[in-house]
Amino acid sequence: MRHLKTHFHPDITTLDNKKIIQRLSTRSITTQGNRILLMYTDRYEDYSLPGGGLDEGEDMIVGMMRELNEETGARGIQNIKPFGIYEEYRPCYKPDYDVQHMISYCYTCDVNKTLGDSRLEDYEKNNGMKAVWIDIKEAIAHNEHTIATSDKQGMSIVRETYLLTLIAAQLDNHNHL
Repeated sequence: MRHLKTHFHPDITTLDNKKIIQRLSTRSITTQGNRILLMYTDRYEDYSLPGGGLDEGEDMIVGMMRELNEETGARGIQNIKPFGIYEEYRPCYKPDYDVQHMISYCYTCDVNKTLGDSRLEDYEKNNGMKAVWIDIKEAIAHNEHTIATSDKQGMSIVRETYLLTLIAAQLDNHNHL
């Protein structure tokens, strides 16, 4: 799978003498025309790709499909193809670690337009997460506005906005992923 980017959170100035924990995750990219299936999070005022951490030993495709279904209720997941890898180093809030090295494996796929019921975790519900079909450029503009003006933004918004911009450029060039 192609490497898209390695991002260092502004608080991470060096990896020397740091205790690093690695987290593997997946992100799902599903579009219909210029609309993309995203998660909106009230707490952070942002749009993000559906996805999350892989369970220990879990197959990436199985994990991607599980996360996509849990978060959005997506059904009929098919035509799964690798899109790329986004790596990030960010502060870790676990007591024994300084830095989290997150590797997001991004896949494109098709799903049924009508979504089923999501099965969000309690923290996701408490953060006000919900699945939405939205014009991709509208989502990018919203995230860029949040980056510029909000003190509520989470650490993922830089990754998500970068990925959405790449996806939009590919849609503009090829009219499909």
